[in-house]
Amino acid sequence: MSIDWITVGAQIANFLVLVWLLKRFLYRPILDGIDAREAEIAARMGEAAAIRAQADAKAADFKAQIADLSASRAEMLDKARRAAEAERDALLAQTRETLLAEQSEREALRAEEVRQYSADLHLTGAKALLALTRKALADLADESLEQRIALHAATQLRGMTEDLRDAAGDSREAVALTRDPLPEEVQTTLRDDLAAVLPGFALRFETDATLSPGLTLRLGGAQVGWTTDSYLNGLEAQLQSHAGRRAPKGLSDGL
Repeated sequence: MSIDWITVGAQIANFLVLVWLLKRFLYRPILDGIDAREAEIAARMGEAAAIRAQADAKAADFKAQIADLSASRAEMLDKARRAAEAERDALLAQTRETLLAEQSEREALRAEEVRQYSADLHLTGAKALLALTRKALADLADESLEQRIALHAATQLRGMTEDLRDAAGDSREAVALTRDPLPEEVQTTLRDDLAAVLPGFALRFETDATLSPGLTLRLGGAQVGWTTDSYLNGLEAQLQSHAGRRAPKGLSDGL
């Protein structure tokens, strides 16, 4: 059997042409399409990676913001708690001071009430004692007591010269009032003492049974008395003045 090399050569040439045609018009477009697809996939993978990186960055930023907000919230809550505690302490201190002030005021008022009650009690007792003394003097007074008061008054005139002269004014007459008539020697003593103090004055003696024991001297429109009632009235006035001075001004004004 013989080989037809021309036919074999022709078939080989046809096969090579076919391979070239396949490579030129079939495989190359397919390979180019595959390469383009791979490049597109790679580009999209790159974009996805970039988007994922951006997402991770934003997520980290959000986490940092959330952490900052949490820290700020905790700090704000802590500040609010400290402010509330400070305000509570201030209110408690103010309330404590107010209670202490009110307690001190109540104690002061209570002490003042006790002092005032004690003062009123003493004053009431003193007034009762004065009333009893006044009644006892009125019941026990006799002519000798009145004469002694008149003689004592005569010794007091020397220290009252200016006051007596001012009280007399243009008048040159003095009147000595007593409950009972005075003995002549006592009247003479009073005239001499008054003449030594007020020369040229005439002294007239009168009696009034309604007067308390003692001597009342009238000069012009004024009079000065040395009687049991005047002594007791002076003592009562001193007691009233003493009771008034013992009360503190602020408390007495408030009450």
